Amino acid sequence: MAEGELKLLGTWSSPFVIRVKMMLEQKGLSYEYIEQDLLNKSELLLKHNPIYKKVPVLIHGDRDICESLVILQYIDENWSKTGPPVLPVDPYERAIARFWAGFIDDKLLSSFIGILKATTEEAKAEKIADTHTALELLEGAFKKCSAGKDFFGGDSIGYLDVTLGSLLGWIKTAEMMSGAKLLDETKVPLLVDWGKRFLTLDCAKKTLPSVERVEKHARELQVTRWKVATAN
Repeated sequence: MAEGELKLLGTWSSPFVIRVKMMLEQKGLSYEYIEQDLLNKSELLLKHNPIYKKVPVLIHGDRDICESLVILQYIDENWSKTGPPVLPVDPYERAIARFWAGFIDDKLLSSFIGILKATTEEAKAEKIADTHTALELLEGAFKKCSAGKDFFGGDSIGYLDVTLGSLLGWIKTAEMMSGAKLLDETKVPLLVDWGKRFLTLDCAKKTLPSVERVEKHARELQVTRWKVATAN
């Protein structure tokens, strides 16, 4: 391992933090995890991410690295000899992986989180439709990137597997709370099968919180938002 101890600042429910944990597990790296209260931000967090004041933050010796996708790339490149590469070696394939990772965070994540935030049936239906569209596009991306193998990364998990895999608990929570089938075998069969394989991986088992815990947290957030919206 490259010199310098590793610390990860995060919150247990954040998919952005979870994906960093997955990458660290996949690479077999030891690290200290420090849970953060984002309603009462610690001096440690403010020191190491003074710009955005958000998690995750990876502290490597005297270096701090922020933003989950940036952290994933840093880990992969800094520990390139530890385990298989997570980002593609080919420049074009690497660019494609980065593009779809951005799509996952910009389009898919906002769509299914929008389902949980919707205050009307019309708004919820719109976000469900947006989520289906995003997943169908990712179905095509999986078919191309995987080239018929088990993962986006081929025989082993890659950058996109970790990026999307970190969202599986929240996608399932959105399904349970909305009654809508998002990862639908009739619409995205390749992604459904991929998700089943991904959840059997050690890095997923060690890092993904239970769906029940995520659902409880999501319902608590809904109540908090309702109280704020109705406060005098």
